[in-house]
Amino acid sequence: MGNDTVRTPPADGAAERRSEQRGWYFYDWACSVYSTSVLTVFLGPYLTSVAKSAADADGYVHPLGIPVRAGSFFAYSVSLSVIVAVLVMPLVGAAADRTGRKKPLLAAAAYTGATATAAMFFLDGDRYLLGGVLLVVANAAQSVAMMLYNSYLPQIAPPEQRDAVSSRGWAFGYAAGSLVLVANLILYTGHEGFGLSESTAVRICLASAGLWWGAFALIPLRRLRDRTTAGRQATLPGFRQLAATVRDMRRHPLTLAFLLAYLVYNDGIQTVISQASVYGSEELGLKQSTLIGAVLLVQVLAVAGALAMGRLARVYGAKRTILGSLVAWTVTLAAGYFLPAGAPVWFFVLAAGIGLVLGGSQALSRSLFSHLIPPGREAEYFSAYEMSDRGMSWLGPLLFGITYQLTGSYRDAIISLVVFFVLGFALLARVPVRRAIGEAGNPVPDRI
Repeated sequence: MGNDTVRTPPADGAAERRSEQRGWYFYDWACSVYSTSVLTVFLGPYLTSVAKSAADADGYVHPLGIPVRAGSFFAYSVSLSVIVAVLVMPLVGAAADRTGRKKPLLAAAAYTGATATAAMFFLDGDRYLLGGVLLVVANAAQSVAMMLYNSYLPQIAPPEQRDAVSSRGWAFGYAAGSLVLVANLILYTGHEGFGLSESTAVRICLASAGLWWGAFALIPLRRLRDRTTAGRQATLPGFRQLAATVRDMRRHPLTLAFLLAYLVYNDGIQTVISQASVYGSEELGLKQSTLIGAVLLVQVLAVAGALAMGRLARVYGAKRTILGSLVAWTVTLAAGYFLPAGAPVWFFVLAAGIGLVLGGSQALSRSLFSHLIPPGREAEYFSAYEMSDRGMSWLGPLLFGITYQLTGSYRDAIISLVVFFVLGFALLARVPVRRAIGEAGNPVPDRI
């Protein structure tokens, strides 16, 4: 991979661009299985059960001597993982922009995450600390890799194509998640027929996500190309670059305003993704097979939802479409508070509502932000974006975990997340995106 760096901007050939876009889609195909099978379905309930098996008589575990309710351990681990990502992403983003060599950094992050995920096969008994460490490593590596992956979007798609290209990438990811989740469902529900214990079946599902991630990451690593330009701005090492990035972003206050809005509402989205299975298993008393089926429904509908919202954006603009999705998120999450325990049908209805808005709200946010980045600062700015996407999403899990720790109710914990969508809507509605694009030095699309 080290000898294919392009020293000049490539010819704008349509076939060449489509080939690179198809390779780009496949990183979503590779890594989304981690988000689906590991973070959304299996690891939350399983790590919670492992922590409970290691808990004292009062229901607490004591990592590093700190008393933590076993039911909150997973949420706190997610929060810690994204704090680690916050510390690492600015350094990697600055290095990517300084050298123009994103691909080796993407490979390192992807295979670190894939290895940690595959190692979850060894998470058994009462090894809750091992599970926490592997979750922190895998989730932080995923955040770094996604930052680098997202930063390719302005380079592989002209402005008028970005909503569609971004939406197709999310659709690829959800399609892969659906495919692997079907295999997981067959293995988990039929584990006795395969001669496996329930725990072993779960650990195989976790580890297989890491193997899938590592195998299919080879495709984008072959097709994506590193680019440098003669006028590339020199960047500083380490946290000096982070400080410089923050100072530069202050020169683009409207970009910063969008990022703040995204930080808030996406925090809610990421927390719902990571905590929904815990809510379903612990509060609603649903079986693991029911949770897998519900997440599979989310994945299938998210493919259609991402593509449909991409088409809506061509008619109404990305900003209005995102605002509409935030209204739908608020209504869906509020309805989740009233779901009756032991009633899987209503949980499936809730899952359908989430699936229809999940992919589109994330895909359009990514493409909209790509218009707000000053040229030549893609990885640097997408490191800040990824802090909002994953790196700053420790607030939601932290609020979820604290609410449960104080009240003992997962219903109170899930309803507390509504504030992220309401506040995010208010902040995004105030951002004049057309002016923001112009002030960033980019051409303004006809419909945005």
